[in-house]
Amino acid sequence: MRNKYLVIYQEMVQQIEQRKFKANQFLPSENELTDKYETSRETIRKALNLLAQNGYIQKIRGKGSMVIDRSKFDFPVSGLVSFKELADKMGEKPVTTVHRCQLINPARYLKDQLKLKGKNQVWEVIRSREFSGQSIILDKDYLVEKYVPSMTEDIAKKSIYAYLEDVLGLVISFAKKEIVVEEPTEEDRDVLDLEGFHNIVVIKNYVYLDDASLFQYTESRHRPDKFRFVDFARRIH
Repeated sequence: MRNKYLVIYQEMVQQIEQRKFKANQFLPSENELTDKYETSRETIRKALNLLAQNGYIQKIRGKGSMVIDRSKFDFPVSGLVSFKELADKMGEKPVTTVHRCQLINPARYLKDQLKLKGKNQVWEVIRSREFSGQSIILDKDYLVEKYVPSMTEDIAKKSIYAYLEDVLGLVISFAKKEIVVEEPTEEDRDVLDLEGFHNIVVIKNYVYLDDASLFQYTESRHRPDKFRFVDFARRIH
C-alpha cells in the first residue's frame, strides 16, 4: 500500500492538471486539507512539499501554496531574435513598459562589457515585459552611441532591432550568450512580479555587427517559471 501522502499528492496533481485548481490560485490551507483527507498535518506537508519540488505549487510565506502556471514559452538559446519577433510566434500579445531610455556615460562595468575605451556614451534602455497581467521579464539594453546615434521611447516600445536594421541600416551578425541564475536585485523585485521566487534566469547577450564590432550588451532577466530555454544540437562526426 502506498504512503498516504503519495496518494494525496497524485490526487492534487490530477486536480491541478484538470484545472480544478487554476494557475495563480491558492490551494486550501493545511488545516482544511488535513480535515478533507482525514490525516495528519505532517502527511499534508509531505504532499505539499512534493508538489513544490515537482513545480506544481510555490509556497509563499504567510499566504499559503499557490498553483504555478506551468505553461512556458520556448526561448531559443542559439537564435538571435528580437523580443517582438519571439512574441509574434508565441501568439500572446505582451505589454512592454519602457522605464528608462537615455544616453549615459557608462560606468566601469559597462565599459568592460562593451570593451569601450576613452569617452563613449551609451544608450540605456530598460524595459519590462508583461504577460497575462504579470511582469515576468526585465530587459536592460546598452547600445554604443557611435553605432546608434539616436533612440526614443517609442522605438524602444516597438522594436529596437527593426529600427536598427530597417532605419539605420545596421547589419546585425552574431552574438555571444551567457546564461546564469542569480538572486533577484532590488530593481528586479521593484519591476517584476517575483513574490515567492528567489532566483531569476539572466541571459547576457554581447551582440556584434557584420564587421565584428561589438555594439550592444543586453541583460534579459526572466522569472524562472515562465520560460523553457531550448536549443538544437547536432553531433559532428
